[in-house]
Amino acid sequence: MNSDTSGALEGAVVAVAGAAGPAGRAALLRLADAGATVVASDADAERLAEAVDAARYAHGGATVTGDTVDLLDLAATREWAAKTEKEFGRIDGVVHLVGGWRGSSGFTATDPADWALLEKLLIRTVQNTSLAFHDALLRSDRGRYVLISAAGATKPTAGNAAYSAAKAAAEAWTLALADSFRKAGGDSGPAASAAILVVKALVHDAMRAERPNAKFAGFTDVTDLADAIAGVWDRPAQEVNGQRLWLTPAP
Repeated sequence: MNSDTSGALEGAVVAVAGAAGPAGRAALLRLADAGATVVASDADAERLAEAVDAARYAHGGATVTGDTVDLLDLAATREWAAKTEKEFGRIDGVVHLVGGWRGSSGFTATDPADWALLEKLLIRTVQNTSLAFHDALLRSDRGRYVLISAAGATKPTAGNAAYSAAKAAAEAWTLALADSFRKAGGDSGPAASAAILVVKALVHDAMRAERPNAKFAGFTDVTDLADAIAGVWDRPAQEVNGQRLWLTPAP
């Protein structure tokens, strides 16, 4: 992890959705390390509390808070955004890490129930967070919305039809958000941006411990993902808005 404070994030207020998993924990640590106030949410209150405590412990003096939010409820998500802006005075970013995966042995073995679940986790949460935080991000002078996506959205495989389609829909929605930011910026260019970080898959230390002989070829370590997330603030809004930023070779 980069321990240098990033000036671009110093004093920023960043909301992290889906913060309790390994990628979320790494993101909380990295953002706090860069000097940001981090407002985390997850549906799992116990795991969220553990992730928030870990980030606070690692960075004494960092402001890291946790809220249990139902991101499938637009009204609840809007309430979270309004509460965050009222409490901290601004919102400079949203990092969307809500995940989930379902796959099958082949295309015809796809279970429609998988789509029903992934549509909620991977699409509706993106819709609700982007709608809820849109205006606050425009009010910031460094607003960023960061979606984590997968290479499968661009090159789906037969056994990942539901997952890849859901990721592709989430990307399309995020690109529409980017266009809204572009239009709001007018001739001077967007002040806020929406960007997509694309990975093949993620890996973390616990996975390596469970499978010590696995290569995890092409996988992105969650700490590297966290660095890439922080790096979005280091680049001008116009440069990253509406872009797929590949952390794995593009197919």
